[in-house]
Amino acid sequence: MKSVSLNELDQRFASGSPLELSALLPPGIQNEIGHFNVFNLSKIRQTVQNRPTEPYQCRTYYKVSLLLGHSKIEYPDNTIIQLSQPTLVFTTPKSPVTWLPQERQSGMFCVFTPGFLHPTRSGVVLDELPIYKSPEHPVFPLQKGDIKNAKDIFEKMQTTIASTYAYKYDLLRAYTLELIHLGQQLQSKIMLHPNHSNFARTTSLFIELLERQFPLENPNQKVELRAAKDYADKLSIHVNHLNKILKETTGLTTSALIAGRILQEAQILLRQTNWTIAEIADSLGFSDFAHFAKFFKNETSIPPGAYRAQTKSLNYT
Repeated sequence: MKSVSLNELDQRFASGSPLELSALLPPGIQNEIGHFNVFNLSKIRQTVQNRPTEPYQCRTYYKVSLLLGHSKIEYPDNTIIQLSQPTLVFTTPKSPVTWLPQERQSGMFCVFTPGFLHPTRSGVVLDELPIYKSPEHPVFPLQKGDIKNAKDIFEKMQTTIASTYAYKYDLLRAYTLELIHLGQQLQSKIMLHPNHSNFARTTSLFIELLERQFPLENPNQKVELRAAKDYADKLSIHVNHLNKILKETTGLTTSALIAGRILQEAQILLRQTNWTIAEIADSLGFSDFAHFAKFFKNETSIPPGAYRAQTKSLNYT
């Protein structure tokens, strides 16, 4: 096979000649140690191997690329995506692409085989992840903060793969999943929940916010989101619209759902802690003991003190 010098590679970058990033891969990518590898485009100083043409479906690796120079990507469906800013690109054996650099390139990329992220090793089913199931091409222009995050992950990959740490491939799996999750965070919410309606997604986000208020671990911890408007503001929607959504999807209003979760936490704290009832009331966002006692009795038919005494006596029987 003919080798290509760095100068020739630079000329190809500058002329916009098509280039498969696979040309930069060393032989033996399918070997055990080759299940994962990471490269820095700006630091390649050896040679690039020109390999015989092979059907794309015979290639068995996935690739995540951070491309920093101007270039474009062509897909088999004739989609052409211009990359004019730092971009994170995900490709798979099922998504052949042609990368066309339009200037000298910098950036980093990693490659891995399906076996590298096998469910028994990673806990995920690779092709079931949203990043690989989306009908949209997974190409994500990055903002300043995301550029730094991506660079940091790739740099940690390079440091780790060069180390003698016995569990370095476990660590590299974690970094690879971190890149995948970064990409999934950049996907639209619609693509992250393709089978769910807008109402179902909003309900899910509301429930997540509600649950994140708990558990309360000490009396100094306070419930931050207490009113329906607090949740609506967090979700960037009008409180009336949030009420409409929750009423349709759960049959309950926003306030009723919040009250139900507050009551559940109150019962847990009365049963399982030695906090005073005033401390519990304060942590749960009530203005004073009287308001909490009235709320609790309205919901359970007994005062909080009687509930605590009743549950403690049951524990001793």
